[in-house]
Amino acid sequence: MKKMSRYYKKMKIAYIKVAVIAILISIFFFPSYQKLESTGDNIFTVYLNGTKVGIVGDPEQVDKCLIAARRKLAGTSDELVLADAEVSYEGQEVLWGVVDDNSVIAANMTSVLKNSVKETLNRSYTVKINEYTVNLASTEEVLALLQASIDRYDSRNEYYVDLVLDGKRELNVLTTQIYSVKEQKEQEKAAEEVMTSVGITAALDEMFADVEPAVEKEFSDYELGLMELGFGDTVEVVESYLQDYELTSLEQAIEEVTKDQEKEQIYEVVSGDTLSQIAEKNEIPLADLIAMNETIENENSMIRVGDELIVTVPEPELSVERTEQVYYEEDYEADIVYVDNDDWYTTQTQTLQEPSAGHRIVVADVSYRNHEEVDRTILKEEITYEAVPKIVERGTKIPPTYIKPISGGRRSSGFGRRKAPTRGASSYHKGIDWATPVGTAVMASSTGTVAKAGWGSGYGYVVYINHADGRQTRYGHLSKVLVSPGQTVNQGQKIALSGNTGVSTGPHVHFEILINGSQVDPLKYLN
Repeated sequence: MKKMSRYYKKMKIAYIKVAVIAILISIFFFPSYQKLESTGDNIFTVYLNGTKVGIVGDPEQVDKCLIAARRKLAGTSDELVLADAEVSYEGQEVLWGVVDDNSVIAANMTSVLKNSVKETLNRSYTVKINEYTVNLASTEEVLALLQASIDRYDSRNEYYVDLVLDGKRELNVLTTQIYSVKEQKEQEKAAEEVMTSVGITAALDEMFADVEPAVEKEFSDYELGLMELGFGDTVEVVESYLQDYELTSLEQAIEEVTKDQEKEQIYEVVSGDTLSQIAEKNEIPLADLIAMNETIENENSMIRVGDELIVTVPEPELSVERTEQVYYEEDYEADIVYVDNDDWYTTQTQTLQEPSAGHRIVVADVSYRNHEEVDRTILKEEITYEAVPKIVERGTKIPPTYIKPISGGRRSSGFGRRKAPTRGASSYHKGIDWATPVGTAVMASSTGTVAKAGWGSGYGYVVYINHADGRQTRYGHLSKVLVSPGQTVNQGQKIALSGNTGVSTGPHVHFEILINGSQVDPLKYLN
């Protein structure tokens, strides 16, 4: 019994030694345990959004785990999922440490992220038209928006819009393409005919098509209706990820895109235009037209042919351009016939024949931008009875210009009624006065012939000049006359010196322009 007891103790000690060795081996070789060097913090407890998700020996493992967790979270939704992910560590220095497998950490992170989902971004589409943008939930809504724009002008549903890749852009940007239902059917029919017409038959068809003579169309041959349709603005569509509140409903988007809004445009002044006519033509108040254009001071400001003015016109965000073929009957006016007279000035005209309207039947292509007509091309017309043109004789010579007769000076009296400044002076002033020192050079306002030069009652020393357009200029209250009657003078030539002679209240020059013998306001004719 004693022998067995001694043997049993030896066996027990042996078992204990084996167990210790096994434990030591497992410590060295089992992956959850690591022998760590004493170099400061060498094992780290990882927290995600404040929640413990595992223990690592190397913080660089965490990024891989987080990527795996995000990928798994994103796989639970068809859209783009955003979640807050704030990683933190607690480090410590140990000799032996237990670390978690990456798959365990990634799974723990996925659970934490599910509770930290911030928002889901919806796959959507941003539509850009000039400076306007709108976000819609799907391509179906984008197409519905664009179709609503053209349906305003396509009552027969002859055109439809589609999205295509913009080949001019490096990135994937969609743009629009409008198709004609009729043209597509014709193309399909032509393709079928090509398939059935082969060999000698096809060659004969092509030969006879080439030699078939052109026949003038009758009115009944024209199809009439909508011929072309397209967008007048560039449309860009890109895919984007947005939150719910950033999306616009289809109904609101259609209203914003198709509703007319006041937009600024440039209007070029044409012959015969006045500010009031331009305002009426563009359906804006005259006061608003003046306020929009800094170059216009008031309703009497001068405008010239070719001037560009800012006007506002009602237009939708997305403009539609179209061409319609129309039939109509109308009274029409013939173009004015001009007969040039080289002996007359351009200011002279005379009507030689009064006009009379004619009548015609017409087929025309009319182009529109939205509701406004921009062009009209007559394809066929039949005159019921001819219009009689207006015949006008007109001058071709450029009329003379008139300049201020002195340099400087202060305007002391204008044209028209006034209080007589001195005894003998008229209460209706027939010219304009510029106060200036005695001896100031007085120049011819325009080229002409001196009719009078000398003393004139009331005028003091005075010069009269007759001009080629039948007008006459007068220069009064002079101190010295430098020209003689019958002498030809050029515009700007010195003809006298200013003074204070005749009925005068001080040194000045009195200047008149006469048309058909009557004085007019000189300021209206001076350049």
